[in-house]
Amino acid sequence: MINITEANQKVVDAFMEARPVATTMAKAIDVVPGMHENMLLHAGPPVTYERLSGPTRGAMMGALIFEGKAKTPEEADKLLRSGKIEFAPCNDHMCAGPMAGVISPSMLVYVIENKTHGIKTFSNLNEGRGKVLRMGAYSQDVLDKLHWMETVLGPTVKGALEAIGGVDIRAIIAKSLHMGDDGHNREDAASVLWSMQLAPYIAKTAKDSQTAFDVIKFLGENALSILNPIMASCKAMTAAGENVEGSTVVTIMARNGTDFGIKVSGLGDRWFTAQSPIVKALYFPGFTEADACRDIGDSVITETAGIGGFAMAAAPALVTFIGGVPKDAINTTLDMYEITFAEHKMFTIPYLDFRGTPTGVDIRKVVEKQIAPRVNTGVAHKDPGIGQVGAGVVSAPMSLFEDALVAFAEKYGV
Repeated sequence: MINITEANQKVVDAFMEARPVATTMAKAIDVVPGMHENMLLHAGPPVTYERLSGPTRGAMMGALIFEGKAKTPEEADKLLRSGKIEFAPCNDHMCAGPMAGVISPSMLVYVIENKTHGIKTFSNLNEGRGKVLRMGAYSQDVLDKLHWMETVLGPTVKGALEAIGGVDIRAIIAKSLHMGDDGHNREDAASVLWSMQLAPYIAKTAKDSQTAFDVIKFLGENALSILNPIMASCKAMTAAGENVEGSTVVTIMARNGTDFGIKVSGLGDRWFTAQSPIVKALYFPGFTEADACRDIGDSVITETAGIGGFAMAAAPALVTFIGGVPKDAINTTLDMYEITFAEHKMFTIPYLDFRGTPTGVDIRKVVEKQIAPRVNTGVAHKDPGIGQVGAGVVSAPMSLFEDALVAFAEKYGV
């Protein structure tokens, strides 16, 4: 007879004991398990070309031009249609990709090492907000920035990380939650802490002072510069809790602009999917909900690990970016306590008397309480080539958790 409580405790303990450290950067093809020359990784569960969302298709087109496999968007789209390029979820290759989530073979990725469990995870460099590849844009200025990141930013950050001996991302998350961050959409404090740790070593190891200036300036001005390392770190945390027999705790939540998918520890590698919802958003001037892609991105791995939307009470100022009032942020966190198994030992919220963040989504509680996990997120335009149009809050489809619970009952006879 399985003991669900013991199994779930084992999973959340693994989440909380994981200590992810950013150690270096490397070409994706050299370090990502299963990566090959004709593969593109994307956010969310598996998807075919015919069902690609606009931002995912746009990001894939841009990535193929970036890789030199196509010269124009039209050539890139033709190649995507041909079947010669394999599409695969980032999460199935130990990666986490924001928004469209596209990672191509020659892109530089952060290497995150979970020092507790010996797990390595990966994510690419963050371009900032707005008109960027991860939002489906692929114009020349987007590609020029990617090339600068590939040839200047990435190698410089790599040198700094190796000179430091690694940066403890868990420690940065914990500290930033006490400084007004949520660990997902608001990373202002965490990105400053990240840049402060890197800056002296960038100054020491960069090839010249102009490079050091350009890189430090870019990191300092990008309030999301640490988002990708945090996402990969959360992946390293939740991966430590995978495949525990009898556990009802969710280890992956992810969206691709078409489908929202989850995996459950006690149900192995099976994806449960449903149509991705429209985000309740605050839109940039000139855009409306009619322009929006459905919810997209692997960044919900942060909520899976116990931060992001689950820690919104730590970041009341976030509502100025996603809409609402500060009380909404607190209520979101309080609701998430209702559907999680534990309170995090390392991540705490000052406004709630340093209560640990809600950690370990339990499919039983989600279905029983009829409260779905809530996520704060960016919104990309539904068409390829345009980019970000807003930001807001979204709830995962309830059917995911109902389907997973039925499968759990069938597997374990409970």
